[in-house]
Amino acid sequence: MTLGRSAWQAIEPLHAMIYFVPEAKDRFEALGLDAGSGYFASRSAAFGEASAETVIATFYNFNPAFIRRCIPAAWEKASPAQVLAARLEAADAALRRGLGDLVASDELVELAALTRKAAEAACERLEGRPLFAAHAALPWPTEPHLQLFHAQTLLREFRGDGHLAALLTAELTGLEALVVHAATGYLPASSLRKTRQWSEDEWAAAVTVLQERKIVEQGEELALTEAGAALRQGIEDHTDRLAEPAYSALGESGVNRLVELGKPLSRAIVEAGMLPHLKKK
Repeated sequence: MTLGRSAWQAIEPLHAMIYFVPEAKDRFEALGLDAGSGYFASRSAAFGEASAETVIATFYNFNPAFIRRCIPAAWEKASPAQVLAARLEAADAALRRGLGDLVASDELVELAALTRKAAEAACERLEGRPLFAAHAALPWPTEPHLQLFHAQTLLREFRGDGHLAALLTAELTGLEALVVHAATGYLPASSLRKTRQWSEDEWAAAVTVLQERKIVEQGEELALTEAGAALRQGIEDHTDRLAEPAYSALGESGVNRLVELGKPLSRAIVEAGMLPHLKKK
């Protein structure tokens, strides 16, 4: 496992929770934004008043019609600055709830410093990473738990932009990439299709294309072929390589320390039920 993958897996819940917690939902609703609009607006607000086309390009696997229903209409209800403020307020409240006493711990302060060092190293490699670059221009929060959230946001988008490059290299459309993901069995195809707002006919058409390319096979369950598994692994390996510049700044010992510090904090988030697709342990 690469340095970047081990670090990402250890602390991803500290960012990913923002897409599920009621603290975010309530604040976006107060701005007049429903679930879809709140998601697209909050993640793209760093661009300013992003167009639907910008969101389609940088979010990759959502149905463009879904995005166009939400963007740019969201900006008529709330400014990007308001959305960004609401998101940070939500992160503050959610992390305080999920982490409890850990939110003021020395371990969190140390982890925040490590992730910030990695994120700032990533800022030296802006080229080809538009969503990351937009977030990199935002000011750093002052409190350690919010610095940790911001740093992990940057690292997540840095990795994500690299992942899109890997998907493009593999010649997968957004929907096809989603079908390949479903074929790994990590998340149900029905859930991925529904949350990204693809119709059953659109999904079936993409499955047919991927069957013709010998990437997936459809029996009782959708599954990867041997060639498809190799393609998927290649995409993940490519993504890992592109994420390495951030974590190489920490070195092996620094990443190991990040993982050691991050796992208990991430476990607290999961055990608080803040990531419903993950089982509490």
